Amino acid sequence: MSQSSQFSLLTQRRFAPFFWTQFLGAFNDNVFKTALLVILTFEAASWTTIDPAILNSLIPGLFILPYVVFSATAGQIAEKVEKGRLARFVKMLEIAIMLVAGIGWTTHTLWLLIASVVGMGVHSTLFGPVKYAYMPQHLKPEELVGGNGVVEMGTFVGILLGQILGAALVLKTNGLLLVAGATMFFAVLGLAASYRIPHSPAPMPDLKINPNPFAESVRNIGHARKNRTVFLSMLGNSWFWFYGAMILSQFPLYAKNFLHGDYSVFVMLLTVFSVGVGVGSLLCEKLSGHKVEIGLVPFGSIGLSLFGIDLYFASMGYVRPALEVDMMGILAQAGVARMLFDIAMVGVFGGLFIVPLFALIQTRCEPAHLSRTIGGMNILNALFMIGAAGLAIVMIKLDFTIPQMFLATAIINAVVALYIFSLVPEFLVRFVAWMLIHTIHRVKTVDVERIPEEGPAVLVCNHVSYVDALVIGAASPRPIRFVMDHKIFKMPLMGWLFRTARAIPIAPAKEDPFLMEKAYIDIAQALHEGDLVCIFPEGRLTSTGEMGEFRGGIAKIVERSKVPVIPMALRGLWGSLLTRDPGNLFERTFARGPRSRLALAVGAPVAPEDATPDYLHQQVLALRGDWK
Repeated sequence: MSQSSQFSLLTQRRFAPFFWTQFLGAFNDNVFKTALLVILTFEAASWTTIDPAILNSLIPGLFILPYVVFSATAGQIAEKVEKGRLARFVKMLEIAIMLVAGIGWTTHTLWLLIASVVGMGVHSTLFGPVKYAYMPQHLKPEELVGGNGVVEMGTFVGILLGQILGAALVLKTNGLLLVAGATMFFAVLGLAASYRIPHSPAPMPDLKINPNPFAESVRNIGHARKNRTVFLSMLGNSWFWFYGAMILSQFPLYAKNFLHGDYSVFVMLLTVFSVGVGVGSLLCEKLSGHKVEIGLVPFGSIGLSLFGIDLYFASMGYVRPALEVDMMGILAQAGVARMLFDIAMVGVFGGLFIVPLFALIQTRCEPAHLSRTIGGMNILNALFMIGAAGLAIVMIKLDFTIPQMFLATAIINAVVALYIFSLVPEFLVRFVAWMLIHTIHRVKTVDVERIPEEGPAVLVCNHVSYVDALVIGAASPRPIRFVMDHKIFKMPLMGWLFRTARAIPIAPAKEDPFLMEKAYIDIAQALHEGDLVCIFPEGRLTSTGEMGEFRGGIAKIVERSKVPVIPMALRGLWGSLLTRDPGNLFERTFARGPRSRLALAVGAPVAPEDATPDYLHQQVLALRGDWK
């Protein structure tokens, strides 16, 4: 799917009505919340005696409190009820909540507005499982990353525009009435869009809903923990919302008290951050090669920490103007461009971090439990965001400056990221592979869709360099168990990567007969469990660039496990970095330009009864052609 077709989804009924329904919901949430936060920041004295800094952390916390209580129930409802019908019910609920909020605005009654904040939290809680469980029903697997990118872009653009409109309306003459009218109008518009959502059958219409949301919450999270990768992806997703809540909740006071700007400066900060997230979300499809590329997640987390830390140092060099200034006045201040760049890049890397996690959860989770898994994730999101609100309040009480809060969050992010990636090394392995094929090498894939998306298979490939496994792994749509020489398996650094990727070491019988037999047992077990296994039948790296004969190990494997064999060939890698051709290293790696010729070609599956070493050798040789 090309970059243009990513947006072509917006012209199709299977996606567009759903997109606009969720967009208008996010937009309206933020018109309302931002109007309330702005009025309590800039005109606090006429509404309450509570410290505005406390309110700026408390109100977002109250909004996400319903996620803790009702997410498990919302997940069950989304499994049981047709999603278009459920979306229309949620939009009707939004209209009722905006009526209550309208009374609060017109009567100057703060508690009604705070009750409406909680009500909109309930609205978002109910729609959350629909939002992410809908897409796998209507999008092709290769469209999921692009679709998630468009949805995340739309969500943050909706947040941005809602915050801009909410801040702009509430400070105008009759601003409270304008906000009340606008939020009602957009709630009705969202209901109209929901009537165009196509029929989306409930995966479990006979599901009996557990009336105890707390017991169901524990059960949902416990079920998600059985799939380690999905559960830790949920935690990573929740961590992003912790990080975002810490940053965004401080923007009003960062703009007003630290930068000494008016509300237009606050809007500018929101704009820069939201546009960054939108750009990062859309970049995911291009950078991932139209597949779920979890190697982008460590890349995103690195950027979140680096630019969060730099935002602190950039802020330390800021000289606060004596008088309050508007957006243009702030832009004229020394050092502001660097701060805005840091905020934008935090957004970009946040998009790169979160979109692959959503797509991974959607593809690795069992379909009949996806809505409840999303509900469980929303519970975790809520707990993390409440934790962010609590930590922000503690930091304020400890007299942290806002830049110090940004710094602390960025450092904690680095620690959390290292912890999560140590638990699921697949993220780091894919990151190294992704970096390899986007820096040292540019890999073109030919017929890579022939690699099966599920079920066992043996992949066979020519062996050209020490990084063959990383190149193949980066091109594959799913994890691969590689069989490799035990000496390469034990290499410093590379060996760590191979171990974390659960590679299978093998040795010749004359060197270590026990290790050889154990390797065949491990291969059979991996295939029995439905994994992909890749072997290099030459048994050694080529020293000339030419393919050696295929040894008999492949025949032994398919004799034990009757699975299809997929021939593959690496082209153009010989003579580049980490091959056995040091004499021509400079000429072939740098003068020739390795990024222009490297390719991985995948052949048609071969039935196990036909998978003899000689026949597979012919297939791989044909795929390789004249390229070494």
